[in-house]
Amino acid sequence: MSDEPADGRDVEGPDEPQDAPDERQPAPADAAGSDPEFDGADHLTEAEREDFPDLETDGEGVVGDRPNPEPTYPDPDDDIGGISTPPDDEEMPLADHIEEMVLRLAVVLLFGAGGTAIGLLWASDAIQFVWDNVFPYADGEVPPPHVYHPLELWLTRIKISSLLGIMIALPAFVYECYLFMRPGLYPNERKYYLAAVPTSVVLAAIGMVFSYILVLPVLFRYFTYYAEGSAEIAYALGETFNLIITLTGFLAVVFQIPLFIMLAIMMGVTTRRWLAQKRLYFWAAFAGLAFMFAFDPTGMAPVIVAVTMILLFEGTLLVLKWVGVD
Repeated sequence: MSDEPADGRDVEGPDEPQDAPDERQPAPADAAGSDPEFDGADHLTEAEREDFPDLETDGEGVVGDRPNPEPTYPDPDDDIGGISTPPDDEEMPLADHIEEMVLRLAVVLLFGAGGTAIGLLWASDAIQFVWDNVFPYADGEVPPPHVYHPLELWLTRIKISSLLGIMIALPAFVYECYLFMRPGLYPNERKYYLAAVPTSVVLAAIGMVFSYILVLPVLFRYFTYYAEGSAEIAYALGETFNLIITLTGFLAVVFQIPLFIMLAIMMGVTTRRWLAQKRLYFWAAFAGLAFMFAFDPTGMAPVIVAVTMILLFEGTLLVLKWVGVD
């Protein structure tokens, strides 16, 4: 007899144990989108959902992990390259910066023009008072001013009134500079700048008084003794007040040097040590500015102004060193 079964089927050996079918394991959350067999969290059982709580779905499938509440990179407005920026700092086109600067300078000029207009009310009295006190003569011996063209007196009144305009325009200039730079300043720097506005007025007044009491009498004493015996002295009203006003106004600005140094150091622009190391460069710059703006062919006025600027610079550095500022 044949050993083959009658129905033609193969003889099966003893039954071997079959492995239980693999249970589908959910893919990791980061691989859910790349696994074609993983259709999303909708196909997971409740137990599997508890094992993968970070999976988010849109009703059709997994859309990704939950967003990280902490930013990966720093905010570009708060920290760039490790350097923090002021809270109100923002980018502006160059044309807008120029337009704003021109408008703020126009405001300063408006304040200066208003102060000059007010000064015209007492311009004649101011001319007489200054003329009687800057020349090295006793009372009643001061030579009278000479007028050489019709508009000279009026132009001199406008020039003497401009000193009041300078005093009013200087604090306005400092304040408008503060408003222009305010978005780029930190809160402590804003306090320094606001405190500088009244300080600027005081320093300008000190500069004008210094010019009137010390510089102008020394200059006119030098001019008088220099010309005495060689020619008859006849001071022209316009030319004389040109020198007086130029020196007085320039010294009002020069006396802002301590304020500018303090602001620069407080805002971290420079240090006292660096200024002391570069003092010779500043001395040269002061001398150049003095000879540029102090119009005096004898050279006496520029020398006095340059020495004054150097003394203010060195005096400020000395005070800062004494209080322990580096």
